[in-house]
Amino acid sequence: MGGVTQDRVARALLSYLAEPGDRRIGGLLRRHPAADVVAMIRSGTSGLETEDRYRVRLATARPEQHLERAAEVGGRLLVPGDLEWPRQLDDLGDAAPWALWVRGTLDLRLTALRSVAVVGARASTRYGERVASQLGTDLAESGWAVVSGGAFGIDKAAHLGALAARGLTCAVLACGVDLAYPPSHDALFARIAADGLLLSEVPPGSAPHRTRFLVRNRVIAALTRGTVVVEAALRSGSLSTAHEAERLGRPVLGVPGPVTSEQSRGVHRALRNGALLVTSAAEVVEAVGGIGVDLAPEPSGRVDPRDALDPLAARVLDAVPVQRPATLESVARTAGVTPAETSAALGLMELSGFVRCGPEGWALNRPAGRRSGAPG
Repeated sequence: MGGVTQDRVARALLSYLAEPGDRRIGGLLRRHPAADVVAMIRSGTSGLETEDRYRVRLATARPEQHLERAAEVGGRLLVPGDLEWPRQLDDLGDAAPWALWVRGTLDLRLTALRSVAVVGARASTRYGERVASQLGTDLAESGWAVVSGGAFGIDKAAHLGALAARGLTCAVLACGVDLAYPPSHDALFARIAADGLLLSEVPPGSAPHRTRFLVRNRVIAALTRGTVVVEAALRSGSLSTAHEAERLGRPVLGVPGPVTSEQSRGVHRALRNGALLVTSAAEVVEAVGGIGVDLAPEPSGRVDPRDALDPLAARVLDAVPVQRPATLESVARTAGVTPAETSAALGLMELSGFVRCGPEGWALNRPAGRRSGAPG
């Protein structure tokens, strides 16, 4: 973090006065230095409708104490212009953060260069938690940072998956970086602060408000290269992250769930509306990574040696009876090809071990352990 400049103190003060994402404050900051915006609020010349409320809060504002508290817990304040400031946040325009309180030793800008948001339902299912945890682990092992909101359910599973792989993970909070909400995530946040990053737009000591959970989702979407929704009901708040990512032109990805699951209905609707279906971290990386570079391997099933046969040989092989041997002429009639073509095909397939020729004619060679009469 840079020195405690006038601009930094002013932005720390604004993070206390105004709610995150306030476009009116953002508009003023686009046109004036932060210290001037604070002076305009003090003098009643800012033109903000909420100016009186901000002036009341000025009486209790202690930005220096917030900066000291952040330092006590291993945190710092980042502002636009810092080397560590992720410039992709500027895509939010007037709704961009005017400051970020950060706790942890990692460089936020470098961490966010290869980062993916993994979000979803708080009231998640075991299926969703298993998928989110595996995504977190696999993304981390692939060198990608996992960003989420530190909430119950999918968020927690994604964070823990990344931590299990000794990878990088960031939690964007709706409260101060010195607090844990929910309180039961105190140990989780301590681990993230030690090995990853905790981020917030509100100063240390700030309690979470309902609107702050939704507003912080725009930061998750803007910070990352794409957003993966693992589970979400139709009215899930995590879908707001996906909507913001779509608005910003970031990839929106969805993991399908059981068609009977209420917790996947929002994801399924997003998939129908154009989100990209993904089932693995490799597919996520292919969608958000470098074009032609981070390609996912093609899914494959059991390899059947018959797949290598040419169409005529496959046709002849299908004509060889399963139960008892048949003459060459009988196989040719069943296959609908000439005896000469049948003889040549059977000869090659005998060398490959598909068939054998005995005193009674041609028969299939069955793999060891396959029951007589079982389909090939």
